[in-house]
Amino acid sequence: MAGIIAIYVHLKDEPVSAPRAGVLLTAANVLGKVASAALIVPTSEALGQLKWNWFHDSRAMWDFEIFDKASRGPWGAVMLLFRTRGRSLAALGALLIVLLLAIDTFFQQVTNLPTRSKIRGTGLIPRTVRYEPSTPAAFYNGDPESILDSNLEPVANNFFVSNGTQPILFGNGTRPDIPLSCPSESCDWAPYETLGICSQCADVSELLRYTCLNTRIDWTSELNSTISSYPNATVCGYFLNATSEEPLLMSGYALGTTGEPQGETLVMRTLPLITNPMRDSLWGGSIEFKDVKNPIIDVLISSTSGRAQVHAKVAPTLHECVVTWCVKTVKSTYSYGTYHESVTTIYQNKTNEGGSPWYTFVYPEGDSTEQQYLENVTIRGPSTSLGSQVNDWGVGADTMVGAVLVFDRFFPSFTTVANETANALLRWKTKDPTVVRTIDMKWNPWLLPNNISHHLQRLSTALTDVIRSDPNSNEYVSGNAFITETFVDVEWAWLTFPLALLLLSGIFLLATIIKTSNNEGIGIWKTSAMPTLIYSLPRDSQQDLTSSSTWSESETLRSKQTRIRLLPSSGWRISSQMAISTPPPARGHR
Repeated sequence: MAGIIAIYVHLKDEPVSAPRAGVLLTAANVLGKVASAALIVPTSEALGQLKWNWFHDSRAMWDFEIFDKASRGPWGAVMLLFRTRGRSLAALGALLIVLLLAIDTFFQQVTNLPTRSKIRGTGLIPRTVRYEPSTPAAFYNGDPESILDSNLEPVANNFFVSNGTQPILFGNGTRPDIPLSCPSESCDWAPYETLGICSQCADVSELLRYTCLNTRIDWTSELNSTISSYPNATVCGYFLNATSEEPLLMSGYALGTTGEPQGETLVMRTLPLITNPMRDSLWGGSIEFKDVKNPIIDVLISSTSGRAQVHAKVAPTLHECVVTWCVKTVKSTYSYGTYHESVTTIYQNKTNEGGSPWYTFVYPEGDSTEQQYLENVTIRGPSTSLGSQVNDWGVGADTMVGAVLVFDRFFPSFTTVANETANALLRWKTKDPTVVRTIDMKWNPWLLPNNISHHLQRLSTALTDVIRSDPNSNEYVSGNAFITETFVDVEWAWLTFPLALLLLSGIFLLATIIKTSNNEGIGIWKTSAMPTLIYSLPRDSQQDLTSSSTWSESETLRSKQTRIRLLPSSGWRISSQMAISTPPPARGHR
């Protein structure tokens, strides 16, 4: 038992792969078997000795059989418990014989082999402090030309005209959208900060008014002329600035000469609050988010569920949404091929002071407009969770223009439906009013009941991944790489039962010694069958085979040399006496 405990003390919390761990576990199992036998054998022997003590008084002959069976197995021990009714020392021995049946089970329960995570290497994940992609210089007739951000554009386009980017299956999980490194099955990173893009939306449907007005039509898909040549017609629907000189239809339809709806129905419209290309502000550049500094886009989005809602005069939902630069605190994990991150805090500039940072100049030829952003975007962030102070999160002025140009491709845009059976038709890239660019939209993320706010949040997350993935801007944060290992867990409570049996067995043996030592004439016979056999022989033979209360080597040798035989009519006889004591058989008559 001490060896078992010593092994478990050594193995506790050790990995199964540790040197000699398997050998020691096997040794503990073997010692458990030895301990079980070491308890059963002396207990059975002591119970056999109590058998002779039991018959020191007058007892039922059947008791001899019960004691004999009890010293040989649990069924006899149960019989002895009932026979003695638990009132003798032999009952304790019988109880121990029964309980020792379960000792192996308790030894097996002492050790468990659970799994745990162990640090094994370093995982790397990207973050960006300042986003400065490598953009080639572009020129238009020799003059510098701003170009849109080629990193952000393809990802943004997927969200403008469809449901965005989808996870790519990879191995037993999905491929992360950022270039992380995890050399093991799982990695974990402490919270860290990164530059990103954030969005938020507010419901401003109360700005809309339903009316019918004779006004300029600037929203149909066929228009391919300058704004000054747009046609006028009577239009019914929900307007912004319905009572002003320039009302703006957000959903509705035109009426024909008969007063019936005619032509396309406007089911969705986006209106940026900074115009392109002149970068003039509408409503001061924002309605609900005037405190947001350096927005990439601040836009009104009017959305309906389709043509039927518009003709039923049901008001559309009008959101004002802003997309801007921000600093995110991120908690990331990577496990078995699946990447998961959660944003715990967001920090962005909330002090929009001063005038517009935009400068525009229309060239005399009138064929182009120069646009400049006059300041770098800098976010004065708090101390990072990595323990360092970073005060220059953000982007340069040229990078800001490149991001704005990406959103200019979709904002402003219109979605119209020609008739009850037609698909929605999206008109976008409206910078040049003389060029018509449309997409046949079989599914439109900007129509109800789709969650526009959630769609923009997904777009912002995808663009944040692009920013973090730019090799010219990012840096890597170290985390812990984990492996799963199996280790030895020792539950000491399961040893209580074997130790209790060890203690009870010791008490039982000691009590048996004390009890049987006071009985004269009873040898130390234990479970031996020899006393029963010898005392059934003739008296003179008994004296030849035993001379003391213990079995000596000479007596053992003498018993091995003596040959006996069972005669049904006269009992046990020594073979040498058979000729004297056995009469000759009677002869038959012829």
